[in-house]
Amino acid sequence: MGQAESFSKLELELRRGVVVLATLSQLRAPRYGYELRQALADKGMPIEEGTLYPLLRRLETQGVLQSEWRIEDGPPRRYYALNADGRKLLKKLTDAWQGMNDAMEKLLKEGQ
Repeated sequence: MGQAESFSKLELELRRGVVVLATLSQLRAPRYGYELRQALADKGMPIEEGTLYPLLRRLETQGVLQSEWRIEDGPPRRYYALNADGRKLLKKLTDAWQGMNDAMEKLLKEGQ
């Protein structure tokens, strides 16, 4: 396995670890799938449809998202948003992420 391939696989693992937090962070207000994908991509976190939609369904099944179908200018769209449990989860995951970020910053500076 070459260095580029090895890097790509490791980078993918890192992204998988943050995709839930990134997605939850953008659902404080209702968004439909394409709109959510665009918001994430615009902020540097592109997500494939094949990853995003199963994730949204799983998070809804786990009870942290609510969804509803809406018909506004165009075809019917399913809008997703955090519910009360989702807001609590976002807060906990954000705190955990910030703690890990702080630790990683210290660890990475150690070697410089």
